[in-house]
Amino acid sequence: MTRLSSAFSKGRPVIAAFVTGGDPTPGDTPAILDALVAGGADVIELGMPFTDPMADGPAIQLGNLRSLGAGTTTADLFEIAKGFRLRHPDVPLVLMGYANPMIRRGSEWFAVQCTKAGVDGVICVDLPPEEDEDLGPALRASGIDLIRLATPTTDALRLPVVLDGASGFIYYVSVAGITGLQQATSDSIADAVARLKAATSLPIVVGFGIRTPEQAANVSTVADGVAVGTAIVELVGEYGAKAVGPVRDYVASLRRAMDAASKENVA
Repeated sequence: MTRLSSAFSKGRPVIAAFVTGGDPTPGDTPAILDALVAGGADVIELGMPFTDPMADGPAIQLGNLRSLGAGTTTADLFEIAKGFRLRHPDVPLVLMGYANPMIRRGSEWFAVQCTKAGVDGVICVDLPPEEDEDLGPALRASGIDLIRLATPTTDALRLPVVLDGASGFIYYVSVAGITGLQQATSDSIADAVARLKAATSLPIVVGFGIRTPEQAANVSTVADGVAVGTAIVELVGEYGAKAVGPVRDYVASLRRAMDAASKENVA
């Protein structure tokens, strides 16, 4: 059993918590990652800063700019990942970002670095399944999950293409747009998750537009997990190096709401 599969076998919906690596500085990120775990996050998504984060809204764009402004490099990200793995040997760590930083030195190099750093999975936002050859084979050869994205526009014809070669979990992008600015209806999410579950045995994690405990709780009653990023990055933007406490408390509020909803669902 992998760390990711273990996270989804705990009998409770998973929190996949995102933070931009190197924001506000590479030296501050480890404590923020620890705060995510302390708050109850089950999976950590470590964002790789990039100059053109096309899928992200203003909050995460600013997080990328703060990180790059602090001089964060890909090498820094892997050092952060290595440190996290030493401190949290059982918590899954996923790198999330864009193709350019992942493949510019070659996919084999990237996969080797992921293995050395103890990374469990990769989400590449702008690499469609038709271009799987650019990254997928190298990751699979290293035992690293390539987590694919499905969206409201992923129809029945395209879904098998998205699922082919996917592993770890499926990240359902609940809105057709950028992060942090919109929220899908509960009914549309429930219908989409049901459609995905009919097509794959992989866990379904819903993200984009989830920020409040109530929203997380509602989504967690139909999905295997929720992904939250914008609200966390906003806290980092507001508090900077002092974001540890607010981040921990925010994630804990999600955890409490989701656990309560899970108990009600069972009852």
